[in-house]
Amino acid sequence: MTDTAQRLAEIRGGVPPRRHNARTIAALTGNPGCTRRAVLDSAGVDKPKLAERIGFPARFGQSRFAITRGNAFEAQVKADGGAELLRLVAERLGVPVPAGASWTDLGGADDLADRQERARAALIAAGDGAALFDHPLLGLVVAGRRVHLEPDLVAARLGGRYHVVEIKSFPVIDGQADPAKVSAAAIQSAVYVLALRDLLAAEGRDPQLVSHEVVLVCPRDFTNQPVASLLDVRRQLLVLRRQFDRMARIDDLLAAVPAGFTADPAADPAALRSALSTVEARYAPDCLAACELAFFCRHEARGHTAALGRPVREALGGVAGVDSVLALAEGERAPDPGQVEAAALLRAAARLRDDALAGNPG
Repeated sequence: MTDTAQRLAEIRGGVPPRRHNARTIAALTGNPGCTRRAVLDSAGVDKPKLAERIGFPARFGQSRFAITRGNAFEAQVKADGGAELLRLVAERLGVPVPAGASWTDLGGADDLADRQERARAALIAAGDGAALFDHPLLGLVVAGRRVHLEPDLVAARLGGRYHVVEIKSFPVIDGQADPAKVSAAAIQSAVYVLALRDLLAAEGRDPQLVSHEVVLVCPRDFTNQPVASLLDVRRQLLVLRRQFDRMARIDDLLAAVPAGFTADPAADPAALRSALSTVEARYAPDCLAACELAFFCRHEARGHTAALGRPVREALGGVAGVDSVLALAEGERAPDPGQVEAAALLRAAARLRDDALAGNPG
């Protein structure tokens, strides 16, 4: 075990690590400046248990009913060796439905290295024939460490290219789906596209053989009848690459984490809250929909401009406290050298507000 792996294991405590998935990577790249999340996710910390232990339980996630419904829909779509799924994908891509396409389930209880090697060998050997691969294990480098990803399914070489296929249980009603859910599916699918492209590139193959068009399969209207749609994830791919480039290596981040820092959910709650406060977070309101520790971070950020959102924090140029904002707006204190521009904007905004409240014309 390397020094970094040993340090991450100590942070995690005596529990098995939780694996990264496309959702956690999408959330991490959405807030690449959050050292706290990067360290905890790299260590494989069970953040839902940690949040509950410190008294700030996460308030999002699928209900058991939704999970059961989603599993049933996925099983239905994949039945009979994926025959119906193959038809849906081929028709959506505008290619003839191939006869005799192979189906390979790459899941199982093998260790990660064996599963990834089986997935690599099967995907590379797909040739020109149509083939469907269930649960292929892919890899991606995040913050200097390789993580493993398991997409629902990859359709290989259909129409001459690889296509990521995402099966989701949210409905498409009258041809429209929930935009927020579609957006989340697009960024998660883009993570899989990147991972598959990296696999091909490592084997000396053209990464552009992996299409930027992802096939999204959802229930139609209020039935379980599946319908396929195409998602163009080129924009999401650019965002992910840019964010990956911005993310610091975990070795560099750990250098700033105090010795003895622990996020073991079995530790004393007060000690955990104190320890977490020593690792910098970058809270924003949209964290509430993406991170299990967001309610703790929001509580911690009370009285700070970060709690008002990224646009406010960035517009105020380093004025961290709400009390400082109000003092600058009222001219009650002189700005620091780096706050002059923000102070001028705040004073102008305060004057406009006073004029509006007094009924004076602009």
